[in-house]
Amino acid sequence: MSVDAPVEGLLRELTPQVLGVLVRRHGQFDACEDAVQEALLAATVQWPKEGIPDNPWAWLLTVADRRLIDHWRSERARRNREARLAVQAPVDEHIAPAPDDERAADHDDALTLLFLCCHPALSAASQVALTLRAVGGLTTAQIAGAFLVPEATMAQRISRAKQRIKAAGGRFGRPAGPEQAERLQAVLHVLYLIFNEGYTASSGPELHRTDLTAEAIRLTRAVHRLLPDDGEVAGLLALMLLTDARRAARTGADGGLVPLAEQDRTRWDAAAIDEGTALVTDALTWGPPGPYQLQAAIAAVHAEAAAADDTDWPQILALYRLLAHVSPGPMVTLNQSVAAAMVHGPQAGLDLLDTLADDERMADHHRVWAVRGHLLDLAGDHDAAREAYRTAARRTTSLPERRYLETRAAREVRPADGPTGAQG
Repeated sequence: MSVDAPVEGLLRELTPQVLGVLVRRHGQFDACEDAVQEALLAATVQWPKEGIPDNPWAWLLTVADRRLIDHWRSERARRNREARLAVQAPVDEHIAPAPDDERAADHDDALTLLFLCCHPALSAASQVALTLRAVGGLTTAQIAGAFLVPEATMAQRISRAKQRIKAAGGRFGRPAGPEQAERLQAVLHVLYLIFNEGYTASSGPELHRTDLTAEAIRLTRAVHRLLPDDGEVAGLLALMLLTDARRAARTGADGGLVPLAEQDRTRWDAAAIDEGTALVTDALTWGPPGPYQLQAAIAAVHAEAAAADDTDWPQILALYRLLAHVSPGPMVTLNQSVAAAMVHGPQAGLDLLDTLADDERMADHHRVWAVRGHLLDLAGDHDAAREAYRTAARRTTSLPERRYLETRAAREVRPADGPTGAQG
């Protein structure tokens, strides 16, 4: 069913607020989440026809609460709780009062829900799915469509995630001490994964999935409002804004991928760049930088260059070296090899890339071969470059990336060209 954009946006904003209150009242995250989804469905049917209620939050809360009670009654379960709740006077779903203290706790509830959805008992894929449904307000069908899996498969994944949280003793409450810091890192990683999947879809015919990038930015803004003094939260939001600012220039008129070096920078979103640059500049003054701040700083240096030839590659290389020290990983090494080539020549980049040869995580990754092709181009070994591009094309499941890489392999290559997936 098609839903008006204002209604859909409001529902997504209210979802974590309503679910947080419901879980705080009753516990049982899985049952409460199902009840909220039923309330959201009711809203998508009624609100476009009858208008948005004066108090949409209270409307959703009341409907979800009644759905939950109805479920308990039908199952003949939790008899003691049913007896207590049944004596409460029914409330008109269209005019539902709500205690002020519950509404005041909404913002804390949203972060607590994110912590719960990113429970360490869950896999990263399950954390992403549960976050998009419980906190993002997306339907199971929408999430399944975004990740190109059958709706039944996604429904099972979400159901198993909720059951695993229940079995692990997950409670609706903010972790304390070191556990809170660890769980926050999981939250940021999940939001990062959602954004990346939207910015460069891992499979399928489209390069972008703007619904996912927009949702990741929206949720990260919400976390930033809750934790305005956390440098890594600010860094992640800055990274998303600076990266997404290039979206309009990443594809040509035919929908084909345009690498960073060839993009029309007048099409970049200047407002997003200004906001992202201000965020990361401020965050870097708070203390030792974390990996998201450093990645945002790299994106900001790219954004500062009016043309590809103006890029401050020595500064980018220095930032990658620091990032490799703070948060080492194969993708960092991969991107650092491009920066090294731009500063010290292509052989320096190839030497760094060769350090990934024994890393099983990267053995079949198409971006390793795409970058190798680019560096071989720079070195003048065009035949080897074409073969690397062909290998990369065979290993990617993204149709836009595959078309781009096949084009690179088939044409006379130029040293000015850039690799796909490195800094697009």
